[in-house]
Amino acid sequence: MKLGISSYSLYQAMHAGSMTIGDVIEWTAEIGASHIEIVPNLGFDFEANPELEDQIREKAAAAGLDISNYAIGGNFITETEEQYEAEIARIIREVDRVHRLGGKLMRHDVASRPDTSIARFNEDLARVAAACQRIADHAKQYGITTSVENHGYYVQASDRVQALVHAVDRPNFKTTLDVGNFVCVDENPVAAVKNNLPYASMIHIKDFYIRPSYRNPGEGWFTSTGGSYLRGAIAGHGDLDLYEILRLIKAFGYNGYMSIEYEGMEECRAATKIAFDNVKRIWNEV
Repeated sequence: MKLGISSYSLYQAMHAGSMTIGDVIEWTAEIGASHIEIVPNLGFDFEANPELEDQIREKAAAAGLDISNYAIGGNFITETEEQYEAEIARIIREVDRVHRLGGKLMRHDVASRPDTSIARFNEDLARVAAACQRIADHAKQYGITTSVENHGYYVQASDRVQALVHAVDRPNFKTTLDVGNFVCVDENPVAAVKNNLPYASMIHIKDFYIRPSYRNPGEGWFTSTGGSYLRGAIAGHGDLDLYEILRLIKAFGYNGYMSIEYEGMEECRAATKIAFDNVKRIWNEV
């Protein structure tokens, strides 16, 4: 098992100024992780500090960590053709950054709309897929695999992710499989993980507390598309069946990177370390 940490998990500390991305890399190595996933613009910014590329690559190498995945936003639903082309060009430049960092995996978002209906998704699919094809084709020269994550509501359900992967039809375009995010669109995460494991280039381990729509827990929660209340949890503390999810991943024979992605209310260093230890323990038990 190649278990590591997403830098996003420590965003709380970076945002507060108590950790830098360099500190996050050192801390990740100290807890025994094998890799770090880089999520820019959440606690650090490459555009504001171009020297960060070299610093992160060198710091990770010195700490003995792989740079497993690089995750950025993106949206090919634009008002004009010029905006569409500009977004593709921007993400292609980020592919070049991944190459300079020494990574081989990259997640970029693809689409967001207020109207998340399946009819709208079907209308957008070909245009979104065409953009993903161009980016994957550029990434191929570096041996980089690009991917879409199941989040953002619009491209979140397992069948929509699969529809995009098949429409793109490139061997180096897959999915960053977040085991928890399916609950945001009220899909059973065990079934959804099983559906999409064959297409995964990267796995995020996450957990949620889940409450029904008629039991508003108050501050700190958000709602799924169907109205259920959700809050990020320490992996192993929430309501997902992580034992079954990790058993499925293990039985499938997945041997790629898995990242802890913590986004709860507890102090992020303690919470991320507990999540990391829980996932290691559960993996050995299933």
